[in-house]
Amino acid sequence: MLSQEEKAEIDKELSHVPTKQAACLGALKIVQAHRDGWVTDEGLLDVAEYLDMSPDELDSVATFYNLIFRRPVGRHKIFICDSVSCWITGYKEILEHLHKQLGIRPGETTPDNKFTLLPIPCLGICDHAPAFIIDETTYVDLTPDKVEDILKEYD
Repeated sequence: MLSQEEKAEIDKELSHVPTKQAACLGALKIVQAHRDGWVTDEGLLDVAEYLDMSPDELDSVATFYNLIFRRPVGRHKIFICDSVSCWITGYKEILEHLHKQLGIRPGETTPDNKFTLLPIPCLGICDHAPAFIIDETTYVDLTPDKVEDILKEYD
């Protein structure tokens, strides 16, 4: 069941769109923010009912967008760009260094739930590749040494 706070925030989203269904992405983000950073099956059902959508319709939205998480993720999300520009300029080296530092591969979360590593198709900063985003901070022109220093910021 949606909390009063979740309902209030979703209602605010509803005031900006022509139909309930048009607020589904915003509603999913709201529920995700209130429920440990991911949308559980229960949360999806709650939102679907509130917006008069079927669970399948809403799940198709949730699984399409790479910033809606349908399973638990770490406190910090690392979105590593795997575009052609990043591949050419050292993506594999950065990815391997992240694996050595964190012990995880793309799609995995560290055992302490600190980091989740997620590929993302393009960050749009190809002139500064390779790049990744941690939470909402973008890091560019990455090297293994730079990655090591960046990860220390999240201790």
